[in-house]
Amino acid sequence: MAPPRYCSLSPPALPGETDPGPPPLPGSETPPGWGHHFGEAPPPQRAFKSHSSQPCTLSPVPLRRRGREENPSLAKASRGTSSRSGAGREGRGSPRHVAERAGTGGMADSSWLEHPGLDKAAGEEFLREAFQVLLDEAVRKGTDVTEKVCDWKEPQELRELLDLELRSSGEPPERLLERCRDVIHYSVKTCHPRFCNQLFSGLDHHALAGRLITEALNTSQYTYEIAPVFVLMEEVVLAKLRELVGWSSGDGIFSPGGSISNMYAMNVARFHRFPESRLKGSWALPRLALFASRESHYSIQKGAAFLGIGTDNVHLVSTNERGKMIPEELEKEIQRAKAEGAEPFFVCATCGTTVLGAFDPLGSIADICQRHGLWFHVDAAWGGSALLSSKHRHLLAGIERADSVAWNPHKMLTVGLQCSAFLLRDTSGLLQRCHGAGATYLFQPDKFYDVTYDMGDKTPQCGRRVDCLKLWLLWKAAGTEGLARRVERAFACTQYLAEEVKRRDGFQLVLEPEFINLCFWFVPPSLRGREGSPDYWPRLGKVAPVIKERMMRKGSMMVGYQPHGTKVNFFRQIVTNPAVTKDDLDFFLDEIERLGWDL
Repeated sequence: MAPPRYCSLSPPALPGETDPGPPPLPGSETPPGWGHHFGEAPPPQRAFKSHSSQPCTLSPVPLRRRGREENPSLAKASRGTSSRSGAGREGRGSPRHVAERAGTGGMADSSWLEHPGLDKAAGEEFLREAFQVLLDEAVRKGTDVTEKVCDWKEPQELRELLDLELRSSGEPPERLLERCRDVIHYSVKTCHPRFCNQLFSGLDHHALAGRLITEALNTSQYTYEIAPVFVLMEEVVLAKLRELVGWSSGDGIFSPGGSISNMYAMNVARFHRFPESRLKGSWALPRLALFASRESHYSIQKGAAFLGIGTDNVHLVSTNERGKMIPEELEKEIQRAKAEGAEPFFVCATCGTTVLGAFDPLGSIADICQRHGLWFHVDAAWGGSALLSSKHRHLLAGIERADSVAWNPHKMLTVGLQCSAFLLRDTSGLLQRCHGAGATYLFQPDKFYDVTYDMGDKTPQCGRRVDCLKLWLLWKAAGTEGLARRVERAFACTQYLAEEVKRRDGFQLVLEPEFINLCFWFVPPSLRGREGSPDYWPRLGKVAPVIKERMMRKGSMMVGYQPHGTKVNFFRQIVTNPAVTKDDLDFFLDEIERLGWDL
């Protein structure tokens, strides 16, 4: 087997110069000016395999340091300040050093560039200690059921405790580590088994590892040249999500949240119907009309405002008592919009509404969209993960007929914020045509690799964080079957709580749960048996806010509440954390009863 060829990064020898030749062997003399930072030993030389057919070598390039050879005294002065530790000298940044720089002009300025601007050894030591703080305070204590969910402080007190002011001089590592501990201590522990306040909760250690690696690598997902691993990884993860939807092909992108995914859907649908809108804007369009249920996410309204469609042109379709869109009412709204001279173009169905957890009837809505030629989008940001379970995917029957889908794995799968997929059935490059701008400093067509892997122009974003690694690593660890069990465990928790609510005095379901949203009232003893009283519902509506305040000041747990339509405030219990046990569920109901008994 032929020896590997190597590639030289050295410039060709200039007239009168000697070619530096092949790289020195490890331990041999290093060329002058190469790698001797702060008196350290030179780094070992590395050889890089070349795919070229031409033999080539990797040689270090001697640094040409202005004034070094010509001015030995300057070189000597620089060597005198090259210690990392700073012991026995006034280092860079000291008042004397700054004053000398100010008086010696450009040559002194360039000397700053002879050494790194960061102390890597000290930085790595700080990271080791910070990681230990993270493990102890956020991971261990943050998931320990015997610890508080939050240590509540009012804003002014919290400002004083944290000392948030930014000053002109830095602080020592010990103080910074204390600040890290304070930040964790006074933050809400969303990974705690008794945090049930949002649609996300819990901690998956594999996903967290993916998040940490993502931050450490600090790359952007726009081109293959700077994110080769993640471009390929995103492609695989998105394809797997599309497969679960029921598509064998398609397109997609990870976006900064489900709200943005819904806005992408509206923008792509408009471009698909009116391609001229990209160039000519709204002036070239008729008055548009889009449709969503009254239970749809508020991002539909925000998206219409943001995209210039206008919130007046969002037609909110009536729902039944369970919060599901009524298809016959959608048909009526479409006909009404047409009669008013508007141009319907987009329908959004919801799978997993935020409060009640309702799933719209996708098949009937798809029929209406097909009949009127409308883009059919499914907001499955919350409920999409039910597709992983063979027991529960029937809730999304008909989703394969959608043109686009929003799905947030960071909610039910405990992936971590944020991980939001925008999926398309289209295979014609619609995303690229709708959003692409072809910036020549990023998307050069004459790159040496296949530029179809440069995915960044599919989105209005430029810089785009990597959101696929944490889901990919979790999926590798748990497998599809493990993720399905996680979904089914969440359903089981909700079913257990629902049965307990029906069994216990003073608890009343708002409606039987279809998904994992458990909605109920707690009726304190003072209101029991007074349902016919005119002040019953107003007084009951004040119970949940008081109990919420008490639990937060105590730090025992967190759960959300809200009014809904004509219904007064009720609790909405969401369990997605796989660390939650039956003891936690019992504690949750017991604690509500304890905190609200005297109301």
